[in-house]
Amino acid sequence: MTQNANRQNADRTALVLGATGGIGGEVVRGLQARGWAVRALHRDPGRAAAPAGGIRWITGDAMNARDVAAAAEGAQLVVHAVNPPGYRRWAELVLPMIDNTIAAAVSSGARILLPGTVYNYGRDVMPLIGEDAPQNPFTNKGRIRAEMERRLKHAADAGGKVLIVRAGDYFGPRSGNNWFSQVLAKGEGPLRRITYPGRRGVGHQWAYLPDVAETMMRLVEREQVLGAFASFHMAGHWDADGTAMIAAIRRAVGRPDLPVSSLPWAMMALAAPFVPLFRELGEMRYLWREPVRLDGARLAALGIEAHTPLDAAVRETLAGRAASSSRAAASAQAATFASVAESGTPPK
Repeated sequence: MTQNANRQNADRTALVLGATGGIGGEVVRGLQARGWAVRALHRDPGRAAAPAGGIRWITGDAMNARDVAAAAEGAQLVVHAVNPPGYRRWAELVLPMIDNTIAAAVSSGARILLPGTVYNYGRDVMPLIGEDAPQNPFTNKGRIRAEMERRLKHAADAGGKVLIVRAGDYFGPRSGNNWFSQVLAKGEGPLRRITYPGRRGVGHQWAYLPDVAETMMRLVEREQVLGAFASFHMAGHWDADGTAMIAAIRRAVGRPDLPVSSLPWAMMALAAPFVPLFRELGEMRYLWREPVRLDGARLAALGIEAHTPLDAAVRETLAGRAASSSRAAASAQAATFASVAESGTPPK
């Protein structure tokens, strides 16, 4: 990014909804690196875990249309990277939030940037899914995501501007809310075991979050060639049989014999009536039992997809995991000392 381009972007403003999340945080960094002014909406900015400095925090709720519209006023880009936590309450929250984003972006003349998912598609277009493939989802979350994109397409047809960038399962050094961090390499301290959710021999697609954000930024910079409604698929990292990611993790930690266990799907199914998260994850099990691959033909033609080699991406991700564990330990220690100082009782 040249200084000239940074100066040109200095007058450009982006509103990021979901700035404290994995993809939202990476997009914030990408925008700031290019000289954009960044706003972020949060119900309690004082408690927000900021992905970077220099953000203008605005108090508000993505479920409140007036809050979103006020935050988006004068913006050229609205990044819709907000999701209900833990897969919960999708049916009641997801569509009202995208409606608020659409209304705010149309009012300000901004382009909407949406990180897309593979949930939208049905088995009729698997295993290799093109950008123009029909969306016939068979899960509840898939139907909701497909309806989101239908509303975005309608907004674009009515004069709005939309950019969707779809990728595989996220992983990265600053994100903990994904399959990699919560299942494959879960826990704190030295990694002692890999838990793999998929069937051996079944392909799976991964996307390194810094690459996803960088690719989004490269597309945003090509505003003049995007058109009103633009949709792109990232190739990311295709693990053809489920062993490439396991091998990369083993190389990163220097343990070629690091044990691998399977995710106890059957036990999760038994607990699903009592644990809502297990119920929601179970709906996505098919993504680990069947190969689902995005065809990134459009990005390949443009030659602008960012791609960090798998080993480097995994090393950075695990380094981020270690740093996060250290911060958690330091925070716990600080809390202990604070408690001791208040009570005058030594820790046991």
